[in-house]
Amino acid sequence: MTAFARRARASAGRMHPELSLVSYTLLGHLEERGGCRATDLAAHYALDKSTVSRQVGALERTGLIERRLDPEDHRVQVLHLTEAGRQILAQVTESRRAAFHARLAQWPREDLERFAGYLTRYNSWSPPQDAG
Repeated sequence: MTAFARRARASAGRMHPELSLVSYTLLGHLEERGGCRATDLAAHYALDKSTVSRQVGALERTGLIERRLDPEDHRVQVLHLTEAGRQILAQVTESRRAAFHARLAQWPREDLERFAGYLTRYNSWSPPQDAG
């Protein structure tokens, strides 16, 4: 798992030098959700608020995200992708797909199906709820 994580971090840097794996993940989440608050990002990924704040600041400075007032609560700022953010995310996503395709192209179909099943199982795990 450590090697997998290291490889993912390294490949994120090769895909776009300004986009760390954390930044890529945050952009993907913002796209998927149609925007959210920084505190929601921190809670969802179990990250410290200061870590998210630094990442958000960097993404804002590069013009990949912007803050907008929540139309229902003007005290709240919601993070959204900019058009540049959408374009970078699409480019990196396509590069990642191509890299996965190249890496898995020679695998037999049965191995790919097993691998996909294991990934689905791994990603669907959630911690047990406290009974107390």
